[in-house]
Amino acid sequence: MEAADFFCVTECKGQKTIDGEQVPLVLAPTESTKGGNGVEALVEALRANREWVDGKVVANSGVLLRGFDVRDAVDFNAVVEALGWPDIRYVGPAPRTHIHGRVWTANEGPLEEFIYYHHEMVLIKEFPEKVILFCEVPPPSGGETPFVPSFRVTERALAEFPETVEELDARGLRYTFTALSKNDTGSMRGRGWEDAFATSDKAEAERRARALGMDVEWLPGGGIRTVLGPRKLTRVFPGRKGRRMWFNTVVGMHGKELSSATLADGSEIPAEFVRRCGEIIEEESIQFRWEKGDILILDNLATLHGRRPSLAPRKVLVATCK
Repeated sequence: MEAADFFCVTECKGQKTIDGEQVPLVLAPTESTKGGNGVEALVEALRANREWVDGKVVANSGVLLRGFDVRDAVDFNAVVEALGWPDIRYVGPAPRTHIHGRVWTANEGPLEEFIYYHHEMVLIKEFPEKVILFCEVPPPSGGETPFVPSFRVTERALAEFPETVEELDARGLRYTFTALSKNDTGSMRGRGWEDAFATSDKAEAERRARALGMDVEWLPGGGIRTVLGPRKLTRVFPGRKGRRMWFNTVVGMHGKELSSATLADGSEIPAEFVRRCGEIIEEESIQFRWEKGDILILDNLATLHGRRPSLAPRKVLVATCK
């Protein structure tokens, strides 16, 4: 089955055209496939056109599958498997629950809180290339998943702060994050280290942390502080037009209660630079609003994503892929 026989290109609210490409690219059933656009047909079409889909995700930074009859975690998992990208286990601060197969809940932190823009698992040695999100229950209000073409942030930061950008890239960054032992779903960064490292043994947790590029410090009461660095401010990845991606979490972690972002030697990053970069990220964001059954595939090497505050109920599931 050829992709053009099954998919047609359409539009969604919030979509932008960047360097001549729609972001995200929206794929819906063609007129000839309507009525045969169930999960089984979608799975067959994706399996037959894996390279084509992969190319679209990279070229457009994101692909939205809309209008297909994807109902639940079982259906979503079948779609994830059909795409053929290997699984990668999530490591990070967000509390999540395994649902089915390769499918997990997205961040279970309070819906009224904004989850700041980030590349998934940006700070560890092995991070996903693709993040796949599925909307089982769209929120009645709010709850968008905004995302940002990362290279646009670098371009604008370089235009305004060329010396600071190059200095931070050359000197490197250091990040620290503090976590409790057990999960705290009352916080959007409340994942405990036992869940994150899949062990309650401190020695094994240290081994696994160091394998991911982290140093650890144990705190009174059983908590842990992870230290990561040095890390680059920007990265260039193959196949993405030589673009310098804003591949960091400076704005999201700088000066926060549980985290910090500094230069690698511990000296402070200029606060005005961080503040302005936060504004640029927001200005470049694409405000994506969910519809039931949507599947959004993001190029994690090229896009930051977040979550707007939301009214309940909202159920978005996720799979992370190499």
